[in-house]
Amino acid sequence: MIGALILGALVGWIAGKLMNVEGGLLRNIVIGVVGSFVGSVVFSLIGFHAYGLVAELIVGVVGACLFIWLGRKLF
Repeated sequence: MIGALILGALVGWIAGKLMNVEGGLLRNIVIGVVGSFVGSVVFSLIGFHAYGLVAELIVGVVGACLFIWLGRKLF
């Protein structure tokens, strides 16, 4: 659980830097956790499954960037 929160914070921070979004720790965790879910769903639809920390990090960052992009388009 703690590892997932730390990974979510890292994913959210990296995606925030890539997408030029400012936010605090809680926002980074939420973006990272939701983004990791989005990324895993999208990548599983195309047949890619992340095994290992680096692959999970990449999938999470891509999913978080998609989540931020969708949020900008909808709101």
